[in-house]
Amino acid sequence: MKELDLEALKEYDGRDGKPAYVAHDGKVYDVSQSKLWTNGSHMRRHTAGRDLTGDFQAAPHGTEVFERYEQVGVMTKQESAKREMSAGLARILELFPVLTRHPHPMTVHFPIAFMFAATSFTLLYLLTGVKSLEITGLHCLAAAILFTPIVMLTGLFTWWLNYMARPMRPVIVKLWLSTTMWITAMIVFTWRVTVPDILDHIGTGSMIYLLLVVAFVPMVSVVGWLGAKLTFPVEKE
Repeated sequence: MKELDLEALKEYDGRDGKPAYVAHDGKVYDVSQSKLWTNGSHMRRHTAGRDLTGDFQAAPHGTEVFERYEQVGVMTKQESAKREMSAGLARILELFPVLTRHPHPMTVHFPIAFMFAATSFTLLYLLTGVKSLEITGLHCLAAAILFTPIVMLTGLFTWWLNYMARPMRPVIVKLWLSTTMWITAMIVFTWRVTVPDILDHIGTGSMIYLLLVVAFVPMVSVVGWLGAKLTFPVEKE
């Protein structure tokens, strides 16, 4: 019976001929022979080589599925202790299971939509000259500023609960980029409120302002893409 930590578990990701191991509740199972885990990928959402204890809360089946697979190891006592850190939340999560997986996916759509809308309505104003469109863009930007910190907090909670806050490049990039986007949004909003006619006359200031507004699109797209990769991992060819 092997004793694995998270780093050792990553080696058994089911790719390039390697076995596919998954951990749940301190136990490690070999799912290599399952057709549902081809190349270490399950339902295009979960990947082998990971502790799926947190992810399992949202599964449409019970723990009886693990009876089909051989237990090949256990997680180290250190990793089990880390998982027990969330034991104090067990009662709350039992009463409100939505907190396990859904707070972040449920709220993340708001700033994404509002950021895109802020840019879209601003560009529509430039194309049509209808001032109300530009004002609508400003209102959408205000909503994005309001929701972004809420989404960041729910993201940090999900990261801690389901991944034990271990360093993950997509999460770190999302955190820094979201912070940058939020600060940029506040700068743009303050600038627009201070100078209401910033886009009425084309000049250096208005061009910089417009570039900042357009920059929301690639920033929110990268944040959304990284989040999607965490939820639905892209398989390697």
